[in-house]
Amino acid sequence: MEDTHRLVTHLVNDIGGTSAGEPVNISEHPLLPWEKRCHALLDVLDYHKIVNTEEKRRGTEEIGSEMAAKLTYYEKWIVSCANCLLQKRILTPDEIGIKTKEIALRHGVTL
Repeated sequence: MEDTHRLVTHLVNDIGGTSAGEPVNISEHPLLPWEKRCHALLDVLDYHKIVNTEEKRRGTEEIGSEMAAKLTYYEKWIVSCANCLLQKRILTPDEIGIKTKEIALRHGVTL
């Protein structure tokens, strides 16, 4: 019953008081280039009133606990942003797929 109650009353990101298994790494570290671009993109989208902070926050909460547990901080933000842009019909799944393949080829990554 306690697990069900927690699922209903707490959002995915609300992990206070739960055992995380591994300690959370809170050390400062330089951002990777893609993380810097992600941060800048989210700021630009907010500045132009395309995706605001509340929508990004809601989007990270809607990811679900299983996926949220596997994603890094900026991975959660980019998934949230992509979902929001899809919901608003600003981007299509095909456009995201095409761009993802283009970037993977540029970096020699196989999808």
